[in-house]
Amino acid sequence: MNLKLDENIPQRLIQTLGQLGHDIDTVREEGLTGQTDPAVWTATQRSSRFFVTQDLDFPDIRVYTPGTRWIVARPLGRPRP
Repeated sequence: MNLKLDENIPQRLIQTLGQLGHDIDTVREEGLTGQTDPAVWTATQRSSRFFVTQDLDFPDIRVYTPGTRWIVARPLGRPRP
């Protein structure tokens, strides 16, 4: 799977996904750290990747409509807002 991983994704998970054969780009490697969500989203869309983040703004379907390739990863044991 072609993935772009946000700056809030742990390095250990990035390494594990790479070892499992996923094609990984990261926000850090692309110099997008600290950029706005729309800027990161545009870069993700241009590269036709699924975006993996822990940023809870991305599930806002008013901005990022369902079916547009985003995945929100929540740490285990952390309550949902």
